[in-house]
Amino acid sequence: MTFDEILTKVRGIAQGVDATGKDFLAVQVNLTGDNSGVFYVEVKEGKINVEPYAYDDRNCAVTMNLADFNKLIDGKLDPIFAFTTGKLKVDGDVGKALEFSKLIKK
Repeated sequence: MTFDEILTKVRGIAQGVDATGKDFLAVQVNLTGDNSGVFYVEVKEGKINVEPYAYDDRNCAVTMNLADFNKLIDGKLDPIFAFTTGKLKVDGDVGKALEFSKLIKK
């Protein structure tokens, strides 16, 4: 899977999420390895925006390889397990990273 395919997949998931009443959330996702890239997911005023850019004023940044991120969003990799085993690194608010992982799971 390529970075562009992951981005498209996350956008598709985001369209199906009801973000009404959700607090502001801005998470930058740093994907490493083959087909690496950076994108952000922002929840603001009941809408979810996914863009292929860095987000300087974010709540947190999560870093993981593309294959593991794909497993995470498919529900095949538990975010807490990934964090405790070092497959998922969080820079910033870990609680916001967990909130993010719940939003993007299928």
